[in-house]
Amino acid sequence: MVMCGLALWGVNDTATIFGADQSVLQPRVPATQIEEARTWTNPLPSTPENVEKGQKIFHSKAFCVTCHGRDGKGLGNIPGLRGKLPRNFTDKTWQAARTDGELFWILKNGSPGTDMASFIPLVLTEDEAWHVLLYVRSFGEGTEAREK
Repeated sequence: MVMCGLALWGVNDTATIFGADQSVLQPRVPATQIEEARTWTNPLPSTPENVEKGQKIFHSKAFCVTCHGRDGKGLGNIPGLRGKLPRNFTDKTWQAARTDGELFWILKNGSPGTDMASFIPLVLTEDEAWHVLLYVRSFGEGTEAREK
């Protein structure tokens, strides 16, 4: 029954829907721009205050929860979802493989081949984006780290 429902949504890769996304090691930044993106670093320290500010933006202004979910697993409330699922931020392999600069590039330019749109500067300032990325990184540290 679940598989039929997923097929109706256009999701044919059930391994992805259950968290076994094999594309986590493939960068979404174009090869012509990835070297530069990897040099960008978050100018903000990862303090509880900065992570909390990022959490507030993630859950409100940036509406990240719509696609990535409150728990960051990429299973938000997306009517009519087609194609690739949103990134699972709790995936430690993905967290280790992607640099902050790559993630910032995605927020600034969108993610080619996905429904992830550009958020900077239309929705977020660069400062707000760096705060959101601190919160996104906290998903790789487990629930207890986000609750501190």
